[in-house]
Amino acid sequence: MSTTAAELFATPRVIAEGRDDGTLLLRSAEPLGPYAPSMAHLFRDHADAHPDRPLTAQREGEQWRSVGWGEARMVADGLAQAFLDRGLGPDRPLMILSGNSVEHLLMTLGAHTAGVPVLPISAAYSLLSQDHERVRAIVDSCRPGMVFADDAERFGPALDAVGAAVAQHVVARGQRDGAERFADLADTAPGSGVEHAFEAVGPDSVAKVLFTSGSTGAPKGVINTHRMLCSNQQALGQVWPFMHTEPPILVDWLPWSHTFGGNHNLNQVLAYGGTMYIDDGKPAPGLFERSVAALREVPPTVYYNVPAGFALLAPRLEQDRELAATFFSRLRFMFYAAAALPEALWQRLSDVAADVADRPIPLTASWGCTESAPGATTAHFSTARCGCIGVPLPGVTVKLVPQGDKREIRLAGPNVTLGYHGDPDATAAAFDDEGFYRTGDAVRPVDPDDPDQGLLFDGRLAEDFKLATGTWVAVGKLRTTLVSEAGGVLRDAVIAGQDRDYAAALAWIDQPEARRLCDADADTEVALDDERLNQHLAACLKRLNADAGSASRIERLILLEAPPDLDAGEITDKGYINQRAVLERRNDAVQRLFATAPAPGVISPAA
Repeated sequence: MSTTAAELFATPRVIAEGRDDGTLLLRSAEPLGPYAPSMAHLFRDHADAHPDRPLTAQREGEQWRSVGWGEARMVADGLAQAFLDRGLGPDRPLMILSGNSVEHLLMTLGAHTAGVPVLPISAAYSLLSQDHERVRAIVDSCRPGMVFADDAERFGPALDAVGAAVAQHVVARGQRDGAERFADLADTAPGSGVEHAFEAVGPDSVAKVLFTSGSTGAPKGVINTHRMLCSNQQALGQVWPFMHTEPPILVDWLPWSHTFGGNHNLNQVLAYGGTMYIDDGKPAPGLFERSVAALREVPPTVYYNVPAGFALLAPRLEQDRELAATFFSRLRFMFYAAAALPEALWQRLSDVAADVADRPIPLTASWGCTESAPGATTAHFSTARCGCIGVPLPGVTVKLVPQGDKREIRLAGPNVTLGYHGDPDATAAAFDDEGFYRTGDAVRPVDPDDPDQGLLFDGRLAEDFKLATGTWVAVGKLRTTLVSEAGGVLRDAVIAGQDRDYAAALAWIDQPEARRLCDADADTEVALDDERLNQHLAACLKRLNADAGSASRIERLILLEAPPDLDAGEITDKGYINQRAVLERRNDAVQRLFATAPAPGVISPAA
C-alpha cells in the first residue's frame, strides 16, 4: 500500500481577520458541505449499502464476536420499538452505565432511530465510586426513562443507586430482580411507530448528553445535537478525503462516554461505513496488554490514542518488530489528542514508523472539546510539527482573544453546543457577547505571518499559575519540555509552584525506559532512588534550566511511586493527568519539594 500525504489530506487554506484589539478570527476557506440530518440517517444508509460488512466486534474469551451492519439495523429497529413501547422519547432519555460494548452500541443506535437522547455515563462513576453521588445527580437532572447496564453484577451497586428513580432497568448479562433482558428488547418486532419516530429525527434533535469530568461537584451535561455530530463528521471527511473510499477500521479503547471516543471515533465509523474493533484494554497497569493483543490481531487503518497510550505503545513497537509490522501494515496515520504529546515521544513514534513502514505514516493531532462535538481544529498536513493542533475545520470559526500574554481560543459553528442541560446560568457564562464558546484553552500561531501553518496548543489557562515574583508559568509547555528532556524516562509529570519562589515537578518514571537506562533485567523494577536514574534526571534538569528564565526552569523534582489514581480524579477516562487533583492529593510531596532544605528523594539540577 502506497499513500502520499496529498491523498490523505486536503490542502489547508485559512482565512484570517485581525481586529484592532488584538483579536484574531480564523476560518477555513473551504466551505462546509451538506451533512446528514442525523446519525440515524447515516447508520441506515450504510446498513442498506453494505449489510454484510462488520460494524463492530468485541472479544469474548480469545475470539472476536462480530455484528454486521445489516444485523445491527434489525436489532436497532427492534430496540427502537421497545423504547417507544416503554414511553421513551425526546424528554425521557436512555441512560447507559456500561463501558464500550456491542450492546452499548446497539442500544445507542436504537435510541438514535427512535429519537431518544442517550446519556452515556463514565464507567468510573459506576464502578469506582463508593457513594455514586454523580450518578444520582445525573438521574435527578435528566430524569431518564430507562437505564441500561451491560453486566448486572458489576453495575449492581450503581443500579441500586439509581433505584426507583428510573423505573425500567435493562441488563445484557447476569440476572437482576425486576430488570428486563437486552435480548428480549432486541427481539421486539418493529412497527410503523419506528418509522414515524425516525422521520421526526433531525439536525436539532438531541442525540446525547455528555457529562464533563470535573474533579469536584456534579458534572455538567453538554447537549449534543445531531447537527453537531453530523456537521463534525462532514468536516472530517473534507480534510481526510480518503475516508470516502476507504472505510475506517479502528481498534479503539477510548470510552464512548467521552467526546473523543464516542463522537470523534465511533461516529467516524458510523459516518463512513467502517468497522469498530472494541479494544478492552487501556493505558493503565494490567490493562495495556489487552490493547497490545488486539493490535497484534487487527491492524487499524487509523489509530487514535492519548499521549499516555502512546507512551506505553512506543517502547513495544521499538522492541517488537513483528508487532510493529502488523500495526503499520495498513495504517494511514497516527493521531493524538486530549493532552500535549512530548516531543521526544513524537520523535520515537516517527522514527519507528519510518523504520518499519514502506510509506510515510504521519503523526498528527487535533484539538476540540466536549462542547464542539469534538473537532474544532486538525493538522491535516504532513509537515505539522509536534504540538501543532492544526487549522480550523470547515464550518468552524476560531476566535483568538488576548488574555494577558496568551490568547484564549473560542469557537463558533454548527458543531458547537447549545449549552448545558438544565443549567441556564452555566450556559450563559460559557459564551461571549458574540456567541463564541469560551474554551479556557490557550493557543498561539506556528507562524504569525502564515495561518496555514496552524496553531500550537499553549496550555489550559486555569492550570497556569504565577510565581511569588508575579511571573506566569505556562504549565503545559513546561511539562512537555521536562518529559521530552528526560528522553522517555519520565512517563508524565505535574508542575507545582503557585505563589512559590520557583517551579518544581512531581513525576512518574517509565519502567521499561528506566530499566534500559540502568541496564536492569527485564523483570526488575528500578528503584526511585537508583543513583543512575537520579543522576540522569539531575542532568536533564540542568539542561532544561540552561539559559532559561524563572518561568521556564524546574528547580526540584520528586519521583512518585503510586501511579495516578482514576478513582481519586488524578487521571481522566481520556487518559490525561488532572493537575489540580494530583497536587491536592499529593500535598505531602509538594511540601517536600518546597522545604527550606532539600528533603530526601528530591532531585535538583546537576552541579
